[in-house]
Amino acid sequence: VQLQASGGGLVQAGGSLRLSCAAGRTSSNNAVGWFRQAPGKEREFVATIAWNGGRTLYADSVKGRFTISREYGQSTVYLQMNSLKSEDTAVYYCARHRSAVGGSNKRDYPYWGQGTQVTVSS
Repeated sequence: VQLQASGGGLVQAGGSLRLSCAAGRTSSNNAVGWFRQAPGKEREFVATIAWNGGRTLYADSVKGRFTISREYGQSTVYLQMNSLKSEDTAVYYCARHRSAVGGSNKRDYPYWGQGTQVTVSS
């Protein structure tokens, strides 16, 4: 199982970016999540979406600013990030959950992509 994250870059505070995760056809029945890791910090949960897009879950720190989405039956998952802040700077990873519903515990994600850097300048 291979996941490929892309779309990162440098953006000013208040700006937007959209990340993409090519999760592969074998992930169409699994939830997919986004995590991030800033230098010197633990990898933390950002958002997850169920296999059919019917359920989403967000970290409190991004609620109302980030939107995770996927089209039913499609293998690409998106993370739209608006109103970016300097504290959003991190490497962002997408991962496939062991179930169809998803959750916030990174231990329930056995498959991970390589990460994409997001840098927000203030």
